[in-house]
Amino acid sequence: MSTVFTKIIKGDLPSYKIAEDENFYAFLDINPLKEGHTLVVPKMEQDKIYDLDDDTLRDFIVFAKRISKAIEKSIPCLRVGMTVIGLEVPHAHIHLIPLNDINDMSFDQPKLVLEVEKMRSIQKCISQNFE
Repeated sequence: MSTVFTKIIKGDLPSYKIAEDENFYAFLDINPLKEGHTLVVPKMEQDKIYDLDDDTLRDFIVFAKRISKAIEKSIPCLRVGMTVIGLEVPHAHIHLIPLNDINDMSFDQPKLVLEVEKMRSIQKCISQNFE
């Protein structure tokens, strides 16, 4: 059975896509902790990140780094934090979250509710800064 992330990658479900290549896909989290909170996923379905083969894992981190650099250029922040939790969806994924404070990374805090136009504006800005 396809995961929700696979359905997003295939276009069966909508997303605020930031970037993709032949192996990875990045899109805004629709329940973000902070503006610019982005999910990065491999196109291949794999439940646990550390079950990815070494080459895929390395390429995954490098792709996430490129997304992180685009976020830093787009969203005022001190840095972009990265976390791998993976309990929400059985598909390996990395959360990239703009940080100004350690608490910005806390999943216990309330999620933001952003209007569609705000999400599109963030998406466009980060996408344009992706190299």
